[in-house]
Order: sequence, then C-alpha cells, then structure tokens
Amino acid sequence: MEIYPKQITDALATVRYPGTGKNIVEAGMVRDDLRIAGMHVSFSLMFDRPTDPFAKSLVKAAEAAIHAFVCKELTVEIKAVMPETEQKPKASVEYGHLGNIIAVSSGKGGVGKSTVAVNLALGLARLGYRVGLLDCDIFGPSIPKMMQIEDARPYSESVDGKDMIVPVEQYGIKMLSIGFFVRPDQATIWRGGMASNALKQLIGETAWGELDYFILDTPPGTSDIHLTLVQTLPITGAIIVSTPQQVALADARKGIDMYTNDKVNVPILGLVENMSWFTPAELPNNRYYLFGREGVKQLAEQMQVPLLAQLPIVQSICESGDSGEPAVLHPEQPTGQAYLQMAARVVTQCDRRNAELAPTKIVQTH
Repeated sequence: MEIYPKQITDALATVRYPGTGKNIVEAGMVRDDLRIAGMHVSFSLMFDRPTDPFAKSLVKAAEAAIHAFVCKELTVEIKAVMPETEQKPKASVEYGHLGNIIAVSSGKGGVGKSTVAVNLALGLARLGYRVGLLDCDIFGPSIPKMMQIEDARPYSESVDGKDMIVPVEQYGIKMLSIGFFVRPDQATIWRGGMASNALKQLIGETAWGELDYFILDTPPGTSDIHLTLVQTLPITGAIIVSTPQQVALADARKGIDMYTNDKVNVPILGLVENMSWFTPAELPNNRYYLFGREGVKQLAEQMQVPLLAQLPIVQSICESGDSGEPAVLHPEQPTGQAYLQMAARVVTQCDRRNAELAPTKIVQTH
C-alpha cells in the first residue's frame, strides 16, 4: 500500500484546534517536515507556547485521524514543537563521496534543461565515470519518463544501522526523483518548506555510494529549491541551459547571477545553447534559426564562460525523450555524438575548475 502526503494532510484537516476552531492544517500548525517511509509517518505540530493545554490531546487526535482516514496499520510519530524547543540547524553532512556535484539549471522552463541533464549524466557514464542523477524538480519531475522507469519504486535498506533509500539504476547510472513516490497523474501540492525537506531526504538519506559525478536536474527559475541545494551541497559548478531567444537569455542571466553572487559563489562551468537551429530531414544542408542566432554563444562571450554545446532542434531528440531512450545512447547519430562531446567538455571544465579554484563552500543558513 502506497501512502501519499495529500492523504495525510487531508486527514489532519479534520482535526480542529480547540482554542480557535480552525483545523490544524489551516492554522499552519503542521510543520513542513512530513516524511513517509513505507508504513511509517512522521511530522511535527507547532504550538505557540510551551504551556499549551491542548498539546497532548491534539497530538492524540491527529494520530487518531490518520488511523481513521488513511490506514490503521500506520505507525505515526508526531513531535510537539514549542517555541523554546526549536532547534538550531544541524551541521551540514559531508558529501565528498558524491564527487563533482553539477547543477544543470535554466532561467525559464521549456528550454530543454532536463533533456540536457539526462544526456549529460548518460554521456559521463559512457565515458566511464560513476554517475548519479537527482531530479530536483519536486513539482514537475520528468526523469522517470525520460529514462523509461515510471513504474520503478525505490526501497530502503539498512546501512550502518540507518534506513537508506536505494536509488534506481538504469543505463548504468543511479537516480532518484520525487516522481517515484507520487502517482504520475497527481499534482504535488506542497508548501516550499515541505518540498525542500523532501529534497534533503532524497540527498542525505540515499545510499548513493561512491560517485565521480552527481548531476542535479534543478527546477526552472530561481526558487527556494535552489537555495536548499546550495545550503545542503558543495556544488562544484553550474551549467546554464537556454535557447537563443532574447526572453530566455534575460532569464539565463538571472540564473548566472544566482550562482555567482557573493553569498553563493558557485562557479559557472559553461552554457549550453539548445534549439540553436532547425534542419528538416528533407533539406539536411539548411538551417533555420527559429529562436534567433547564437544568442547563448554571445552571452557566453560576454560572461567570459565556455560555450559547452550548440544543440539543434531535431525530432529524434523529442522522440527519444518520450520513449525513454535518450539520444546519447546512440553515439553513431549526430545528436548522440553532440551530447557525448558536451559531456567530455564538462569533464575538462570540472578538472580545470578544481585545479584553479578552491572547493565550493556550503552556503550558511542565517
């Protein structure tokens, strides 16, 4: 039996706080730390004062509601959090075993960022590296479909006495996505804090093993998910994906600024220009620049960062993503070769970055 977060929050919405008459979800008492591990559910309830007379009864009512409306077999762990018991953030965990951590980002959606991230991960694996891929887009995960593993259901195993998620393996790489834990047709309606905690769990409670490269397919834009990533992981460098269109380039500049500002200090490994031109099959020597010409190349020159690839619009790339066989798996074809060359350039840029710059520090929470 699979338990979904919405089932838990719907059950908790039936519990009312006696002091106000509001349900505990509406009143904001349910903290954004809900975790579901098999038949175990845990979360915290926030109370305004340490002497709240309804604290114990409300915890029992919340547990009873989950058993009544979700499943009576569930083990429910509820922590009552009072103002004086709020804990300081724990020290960051060491993630040296993840190797080079690369964030693949875009200023806006629809520019092919996930396609680039998937083909980069597979390209690095084809070059002989140990690779992990994390789908960081909590609200719009796409990796399960692109990797033909929509039916995969990760399980947990005990590692040194601690339950750890075992990542799904496909095409020689390890990967995780929130898409493995929710129904494909179900919207993930979470507050930002809950999404960030889910992401931290996918990072820190997963048996990734020893990796050479850890690829992060981040959501588009500049959100609190990105802030969670730089506060959790020492990101080696970022890759910005954009089309040549001026609207996309304006957002790409914001993405570059997010990583390179003084508080974050994540180096830009390079830019990828996607949808550079369209060449119809019947006119293989023609190029049609549908979104402008060499806009990302010009931006790379202005920002003094490498241009890692210029990738055309090809019908086969769309088809390969939908079928779960990414283009780089076919290096005999021009698009597959282009992605493989991009992966090789990323290796070169990582080596150069590590030789010339100090390791990235995790952004401290204030």
